[in-house]
Amino acid sequence: MVHFLHLGLSSPTMVLPDAQKDALGYCVVTEESSPHSLVNICLNVLIANLEKLCSKRPDGTLCLPEHWNIPQEVADRFLGVMTWEGKLTDRTASIFQGNQMKLKLANIQKAKLSPSAFLKAFCHHKLTELNATAVHTDLPVQDIVSGLCSNSWIQQNLQCLLLDSTSIPTDSSIYFFGKLTGLRVLSVFNVCFHNEDLANVSQLPRLESLDISNTLVTNISALLTCKDRLKFLTMHYLKCLTMTKPQVLAVIKELKCLLHLDISDHRQLKSDLAFYLLQQKDILPNVVSLDISGGSYITDGAIEVFIQQRPTMQFVGLLATDAGYSDFFTTKQDLRVAGGANLSQISEALSRYRNRACFMKEALYRLFTETFSVQITMPAILKLVTTGMRNHPLDLPVQFTASACALNLTRQGLAKGMPVRLLSEFTCLLFKALKNFPHYQQLQKNCLLSLTNSRILVDVPFDRFDAAKFVMRWLCDRENPKMQTMAVSITSLLALQLSPEQSAQLKGELLMAVKELLAIVKQKMIENLDDVTLLFTLKALWNLSDDSPAVCKHFIENEGLAIFIQVLETFSESAIQIKVLGFLNNIAEVKELSSNLVTEDVVKHISGLLHSKEMEVSYLAAGIIAHLASDKESWMSLGLQRSSLLQDLHATIQNWPSSNCHMTAVVTYRSFKAFFPLLGNFSQPEVQLWALWAMYHVCSKNPSKYCKMLVEEEGLQLLCDIQAHKGADSEALQIATAILDDFRMHFMNYQKPLSVKFP
Repeated sequence: MVHFLHLGLSSPTMVLPDAQKDALGYCVVTEESSPHSLVNICLNVLIANLEKLCSKRPDGTLCLPEHWNIPQEVADRFLGVMTWEGKLTDRTASIFQGNQMKLKLANIQKAKLSPSAFLKAFCHHKLTELNATAVHTDLPVQDIVSGLCSNSWIQQNLQCLLLDSTSIPTDSSIYFFGKLTGLRVLSVFNVCFHNEDLANVSQLPRLESLDISNTLVTNISALLTCKDRLKFLTMHYLKCLTMTKPQVLAVIKELKCLLHLDISDHRQLKSDLAFYLLQQKDILPNVVSLDISGGSYITDGAIEVFIQQRPTMQFVGLLATDAGYSDFFTTKQDLRVAGGANLSQISEALSRYRNRACFMKEALYRLFTETFSVQITMPAILKLVTTGMRNHPLDLPVQFTASACALNLTRQGLAKGMPVRLLSEFTCLLFKALKNFPHYQQLQKNCLLSLTNSRILVDVPFDRFDAAKFVMRWLCDRENPKMQTMAVSITSLLALQLSPEQSAQLKGELLMAVKELLAIVKQKMIENLDDVTLLFTLKALWNLSDDSPAVCKHFIENEGLAIFIQVLETFSESAIQIKVLGFLNNIAEVKELSSNLVTEDVVKHISGLLHSKEMEVSYLAAGIIAHLASDKESWMSLGLQRSSLLQDLHATIQNWPSSNCHMTAVVTYRSFKAFFPLLGNFSQPEVQLWALWAMYHVCSKNPSKYCKMLVEEEGLQLLCDIQAHKGADSEALQIATAILDDFRMHFMNYQKPLSVKFP
């Protein structure tokens, strides 16, 4: 089957950012463009084949081979990769039972585990860190803590415990945090954590870092118990706090050791706690990081005075406030600001607040405005945007705004400087967003706009099957001509990237697409308008019919042949003729359909175009004639002069330049199989000659692809037969020999054993 290959879509050369001007961007490109580490590759293979490699216990859980013994660092990474890929379940977690793997830093984020599986798999290890963020509700906080406390070594040595967004039954009792005497870092963000729990935790003898954001704590006075050791306190959006501002500030004043304080809040709540904190002169003497994003009545002047009184400060959070806009924040060295005043502050906000949807939205809104007319490639920013999309898959404002920002960052030229892996991540996340929000049209439009980017559509790995289904639905949108034109353009390229098996699964969508595309062509003829939409539509029909007899049949059944004849009669531009002839070539290659083309109207137009001055037009017209003329039966009932048409074909080919000539419209083939009946047709040397000329043409343009195709489809023997045939046409013999010579030159070391005997 023949299809049209878009021009100018070869893989662009990626230009790395200047390391001196954009160190972070340079690092991101280098990291994303580098191969995955050998350890990660091995772990991915191991995880993919876990079922085959492991034996099974009587309860169905997996067990590692007896002789395996995995070191601690590799075991930690192994668990991390399993968790990241969503492969950690009761069945697979059992491989961490026993002593074959020794864990130290355990990550089970978002895993679906039962308390029993958690206890057996992880609580016998000598853990110093556990990240149980957002684990499934089957594993509540009580069972996590009690499981950890079942191991006396963990009680004394577990240093970091992250329980963010972990579930708690409503009838829960006070936790057993007090037994975890080694804890230095505890995070219970977005957990049903109460005053009595805070009192329990505050007595931990080594506690240095505590995050009680968005909990049910109403009174923080218990923190006074650990005032001499608490260095990091995060209480973002402490919505249930009932203490007065003076009472809260009185507690904070006593926390003399604090290096980091986060009292950021949702802007809508109009919290003024930060405003009053900034007025205090004898508070937080050692603080180096203060986050007051979302606070009300914050001014540049107040912040400047506060920071000048504490010259060691390294960070301030000012997003969603009225501060951060004075020159002070751009001129002060070694001060990082998360805000919305400029791209640097927005980047810091995207990085700092990657797990907070409220601030992620705010930062993305600012980023969209900041990057609306950006002219430089910013891979580090795009990576931050994709991180936000990945961390908040069910938050519509985040997904929509992130997709719009990514569009700004990957416009045609800018995408060339982005690593393929990073673009792939963004594109895959965008399709996940479509599945989560199938009825939000603006998000769909952003996805469609992204796919018009040739860099993404051609070079980037993503699920093209899902993409084809999505795009083909947009073909039916007649209310938005611009979006429909984009859908047509994308369809023409996606059609080339689907396997025959995928095309078969998309039969319903393909047939619907053909009907809609024909309707567009008819409308353009009524308007007598040969615009870009018509060209894209004809191109899409050509590519959709490639190696798809079902599409060709549906085309004929929907009076497509008559429409295409009208197109040839209405428009004389070679660009249109090429696409029409390309489609008719695909029909001519389908034996059971080719007879539909043997009509006076079709033959008259095709034979006339055979003599076109445009090489591409003449070539495609000749292909149709060659395929149709090779079947004598379809000509029996018509008074058409088949023999004279063949003579005309032969004379035309003789007038063509050599087979390795350049053609503007790049014609490519998925298979040579449609040529094989023509190659063996010694009774019609004209037909044979065209097939040989066509094969040599593409072989000379892309020898690595087509010489390999010759071997794999067993076409070499047919060429050898032509060489050996005594009655072969001299020109055919010459071209067959040239192809074989090229094959010998390019594939001397081809690995597949050949059964062909060269003459």
